[in-house]
Amino acid sequence: MGSRQVIEKSLTLLRSLPRVSLNNIRDNPGSKRTQKRGRAQHGGDKHGCGNKGSGQRQNFMRIGYETGTNPFYLRVPQEHYYKGHHYRRQYPPLSLRILQEMIDTDRVDVTAPIDIASIVKTGLYNFFPDQKHFGINLTDEGADTFEAKINIEVQWASELVIAAIEKKGGVISTAYYDPHSLFLLKNPKIFFESGQAIPRRMIPPQDAIEYYTSAENRGYLADPDQISQARIKLAQKYGYQLPIIENDSDYNILSERKDPRQIFYGLEPGWVINLKDECILKPKDEELLRFYSL
Repeated sequence: MGSRQVIEKSLTLLRSLPRVSLNNIRDNPGSKRTQKRGRAQHGGDKHGCGNKGSGQRQNFMRIGYETGTNPFYLRVPQEHYYKGHHYRRQYPPLSLRILQEMIDTDRVDVTAPIDIASIVKTGLYNFFPDQKHFGINLTDEGADTFEAKINIEVQWASELVIAAIEKKGGVISTAYYDPHSLFLLKNPKIFFESGQAIPRRMIPPQDAIEYYTSAENRGYLADPDQISQARIKLAQKYGYQLPIIENDSDYNILSERKDPRQIFYGLEPGWVINLKDECILKPKDEELLRFYSL
């Protein structure tokens, strides 16, 4: 077929085809994708964080919770950064600056040992045992201006905080309290009014034993001789003269400690505090005495 015949055939085909218009224009196959209907009635674009249900009733999700079916630490299984974060013990901070303000305003009595109960009594510090709070984390803010000589018991403290307190002739110790004991220390009046016997304080869990038996951390389960050596080493490290508390006139106050099973200063496990009659009921049964002494 010659070229002339091809041209004639093409012109004949064009004459038979319809004229190009809006009615016969079509998109290329696959050039457009129809949008699928989302989940729920109105698109479902809130992924469980909408303005109804628990969000509307202020029943907020726990800290760290992610909506959807697969949280971050499961999407990246080789890095468990957040796994079990809601089970970890938390220690709300209390700075040395705030502690000095409590002492300067006579909210804390420095002539007696200071523990978490006396700190909460000031009204300037609060914690919530039901939210995995396990006591005081004494921070080093205001370490340069701290001047008080105290005997204080906290649950967590850094090396600089320990040095700041011991430099002024004070004593610090770190002690563990189980959640039930912390509820009692937070509001002892409610517990005493219930008429129950003071329970024993539980020993630290396995992952906290190392911290509270360390002399460097001034743990309440550490060897006293090792604590004395650690005090000297810390004074040499920070370059201050360590006061000799044995020659101090307040040695009885500075040396006072709780028993590892004791919750309140001056009150033993097993005692019942009667606020109405203002008396203390002590057990006399041998079996009870043996139980509370363990």
